Parts: sequence; structure tokens; C-alpha cells
Amino acid sequence: MKNPHPILNQEEIKHKIRRIAYQIYESSMEENEIIIAGIARNGFILAQKLDKELKDISPLKTTLCEVKIDKKNPLGEIKTSLAPETYENKAIILVDDVLNSGTTLIYGVRHFLKVPLKHFKTAVLVDRNHKKYPVKADFKGISLSTSLSETVKVIFEENNERVELY
Repeated sequence: MKNPHPILNQEEIKHKIRRIAYQIYESSMEENEIIIAGIARNGFILAQKLDKELKDISPLKTTLCEVKIDKKNPLGEIKTSLAPETYENKAIILVDDVLNSGTTLIYGVRHFLKVPLKHFKTAVLVDRNHKKYPVKADFKGISLSTSLSETVKVIFEENNERVELY
């Protein structure tokens, strides 16, 4: 693998997460509760960080939800840590670390649309602008124009969080 090119460091990631949390709060001020649904692994870690920031900056009641989706087979079963009746008629923010082709997000969106929702938005730390599907990030930390052969990695290591381009 090629040497990584640093995109964001720990401090920059922290600032991006705080800004996204403020944007979510501003767009959800009329809500009593929002569901923050993170796609398993890095998306869920990012969702936890957003949840913590939202609790620090707002009176919003937030509920975390982990979304398990097979990124190689998104048509397979998608599991959530919350039962559908828990998020029915609620506002949902679907969170992932990187928006590549949009496949994971669009199948995640499809899963939640099986029940009526109040509103639905998406948040990502990095938007790569290589969409295969008509899905967008409502909230994003950074937009990157990359070639298809490049890879963006978000690394959530304690005291060494970073985003790298390979």
C-alpha cells in the first residue's frame, strides 16, 4: 500500500464533528428527540462522537442506533440495535465515516423507510464525490475530490485520530 497522505488530524476531526453537531442541532431545533443511527464500525464511532457533542451543546434528546450492513452485499439483511417502532415517526440522522459511491448510505436509507419517519438526514465525515446513487450528505466534515483508485481511511485510534488518503 502507498504511503498515506494526511487529510485531517485529531484536532481537525474534533472541529468538524463539533460543527456537524451544531448543524444537526440547528436543523432539528423543533424536534423533541432525534435518532442518531451509525453504520457499524467507523460510522457508529462517529455517531457516538456526534451524540456526545449534541448532548454538550443542546437540550435535544438523542438516541443512538447501530446499523449493521454488509457493505459487500448491501441487499442482504440490515440489522439495527433499535426496533423499528422505536424510530417510527422520529427524526433520523444516518451517519457513516466516508461517503464513497453512496451504496451503503442508500441501502441504509431504504431500510429505515420501511416505517413512517418525521424526517431523515445523512451525515459523513468525508464526502468523496464519487456517487453511484442519488444520495447526498446533508452534513459533512469535508468534501474531497479524489480519483477512483485512491482510498480514504478514517482511523479512530485513541490520541491519534486521523483521515488519510492512500
